[in-house]
Amino acid sequence: MDPKDIAAGRERWQQRYDKAPKREADFTTLSGVEVDPVYGPQPGETYDGFDRIGWPGEFPFTRGLHTTGNRGRLWTVRQFAGFGSAQQTNERYKMILAGGGGGLSVAFDMPTLMGRDSDDPRALGEVGHCGVAIDSASDMEILFADIPLGDVTTSMTISGPAVPVFCMYLVAAERQGIDPGVLNGTLQTDIFKEYIAQKEWLFPPEPHLRLIGDLMEHCAEHIPAYKPISVSGYHIREAGSTAAQELAFTLADGFAYVELGLSRGLDVDVFAPGLSFFFDAHIDFFEEIAKFRAARRIWAMWLRDVYGAKTEKAQWLRFHTQTAGVSLTAQQPDNNIVRTAIEALAAVLGGTNSLHTNALDEVLALPSERAAQIALRTQLVIAEETGVANVADPLGGSWYVEQLTDELERQANEIFSTIRDMGTDGTMTSGILRGIEDGWFMGEIAEAAFQYQVGVEKGDKRVVGVNVHTGGPDDPLEILRVSHEVEREQVRVLADRKGSRDEAEVQRLLGGLVETARGEGNTIPPMLEAIRAEATLGEVCGALRDLWGSYTEPPQF
Repeated sequence: MDPKDIAAGRERWQQRYDKAPKREADFTTLSGVEVDPVYGPQPGETYDGFDRIGWPGEFPFTRGLHTTGNRGRLWTVRQFAGFGSAQQTNERYKMILAGGGGGLSVAFDMPTLMGRDSDDPRALGEVGHCGVAIDSASDMEILFADIPLGDVTTSMTISGPAVPVFCMYLVAAERQGIDPGVLNGTLQTDIFKEYIAQKEWLFPPEPHLRLIGDLMEHCAEHIPAYKPISVSGYHIREAGSTAAQELAFTLADGFAYVELGLSRGLDVDVFAPGLSFFFDAHIDFFEEIAKFRAARRIWAMWLRDVYGAKTEKAQWLRFHTQTAGVSLTAQQPDNNIVRTAIEALAAVLGGTNSLHTNALDEVLALPSERAAQIALRTQLVIAEETGVANVADPLGGSWYVEQLTDELERQANEIFSTIRDMGTDGTMTSGILRGIEDGWFMGEIAEAAFQYQVGVEKGDKRVVGVNVHTGGPDDPLEILRVSHEVEREQVRVLADRKGSRDEAEVQRLLGGLVETARGEGNTIPPMLEAIRAEATLGEVCGALRDLWGSYTEPPQF
């Protein structure tokens, strides 16, 4: 790239930086050396391909979305939490916020994730065990009691029943006296990754896409700051994919949701800013940093060049990161603190917008309060003590990092071509649906997971405490155990709520929802009405399941 163009870019960046707000902080090293807010080629220096790296806050956003990087604002410190009853989880949320957390991420139990109530026979033994049990809007109201929803961003990790759960969240906000239109946060909603990796779906793909399209329309019109879809690569990586597969499968899913919005007649510059992403931060430090940088660049280029997005915000790839649960080991569990710190640092250096750090005991159970505090403090130490937040994209221009970024982009583009070729009309959506139907995604992930496991068993992939440095006793952990009394009490309260509501009105409103779903209207307004009347999650999902049917994954041999 011509030195004059590089100099002009630096000048543009400087002008934007001067106008942007900055944190009140000491931007010097531990020894008192002042550091610049950004670094790049020296004046007069030629740098081939610098237009693909650029400056922070400029297309293609390889170096970050914001001119100031973390100098302007730190990433949102989130902790993923949920266990037992809504009351128990509410107490954990208050601890997280008091300890320095800036946002909440809700973990739901398995019956909730599958759209079933706590009194469903299939929920027996599972209520409150891998997350919080939410049966109705009243549970959601308790979950956020004394936490003003207009002042905190909330992420909800749920896909199959995401739309009715979100409606419960809106009703809880209404009951706090908050205008839902001011809410900010993220709903996962990404059903493609369920068919690809996590396997928590309710209906066949097309009805799920109908609900997601309805949600996109509703949020674009009524809740502009809220992000109705968080496209998740996390579960794809946790299932065993490579970094390149996580990158490509996730962005392909994102492109399909863009195609869904366009098919609804929505303006890409209006709805695309409502899409966000959720990535895994695994243990290979530099590969993860490169993955995040490549993701921003690929997304920006496709949104502009393929889907016609004109505004910067529509081209931005905003993403949340969670450290890799699959990297944690039951052996020598204290090592997990180190793994999590390294993975969190990679996410920060890769430019994450928000971050959750796993607890050392999550390989065994839900986090204890002590383990959750250590995980939270890990982020705070990175933010306050390491100096990595003083410079925007401090690794930009590294020969190794830039080469890895280019390589992951190359591999991702190859996978995009394969997916589109599988379809019938050249769209990403068609290719994804065919890949799900044929089991192609599952096969690719299974092969990658198998190859990694072979490497571990042969000792080529070394894991401390598992196949190398295995000596020494482990201190026993006191892990969190959820009492079965939680399930008994949840079922009792649910029965009381059903007994005290206007049953005839609930059934009338559920019937109205089904009629809307049978036609072409937006399902969100009638769903909200049913949930305001205390229709339960299982009843809403059951009514739609009766209409649309359930889904069985095709067998693979």
